[in-house]
Amino acid sequence: MNTALRLWRQWRHGHKFARIGKHCLFPAGPLRVEGHVELGDHVRIREGCILRTHRDGEIIIGSRGGLSFYCVLEATNRIEIGDFTGIAEFTVIRDTNHVVIGTDAHWRTTPHVAEPIVIGNSCLIGSRCYIGPGVTIGDGAVIAPGSMITKDVGPLEIWAGSPARLVAHRTKNVSPAMLRRFQDLVAKYGLREDRHGIYQEYQAAQQVDSRTESQTEAPAGEEEPREPDIVAED
Repeated sequence: MNTALRLWRQWRHGHKFARIGKHCLFPAGPLRVEGHVELGDHVRIREGCILRTHRDGEIIIGSRGGLSFYCVLEATNRIEIGDFTGIAEFTVIRDTNHVVIGTDAHWRTTPHVAEPIVIGNSCLIGSRCYIGPGVTIGDGAVIAPGSMITKDVGPLEIWAGSPARLVAHRTKNVSPAMLRRFQDLVAKYGLREDRHGIYQEYQAAQQVDSRTESQTEAPAGEEEPREPDIVAED
């Protein structure tokens, strides 16, 4: 990219954010930002993305991650995305939805449910995914393309489908054939240079996963339902 054009786009788009870190890149033209949106350092956002908040909503994106083409993030409460996390093209992350269960009223007349979304460090979200209100995705998780995420995803888990379900874990119960395939690829091509601490983040995700597994499970019993925030529609 032409240096002058790159600097102009950084200046033009940088003014749209409540906070912007160092060396953020906006390689293409259109970018729509409304409300309170914060970027960490070295974030890359591609063409056609929409980041929009309502009322006191916030969108917080960590360092050295990015959004690919035509992603939509919309928050009435809060969307938080960790460091080193990549969101592929045409993905929608929306912490708000219409109340449609328990009423036959037209959806335009019902209030909204608004619950925060948290996506951890070093996650990979495939293209054309939908992530809905109240979802937490653990560090190092992978979401397959075209998935609809309505439940929490654990660290290093792989989810796929619509609605999505757990299909694998990145390090546990890996088949010998798949493990050999990975080892052969590493032996042939090696791992890319770790210039920004990505491997340290991955190891941290593994430690979180191990701690979660070792914790004593709570006694069985009916869990108190969590009350979502209800907001009236504009």
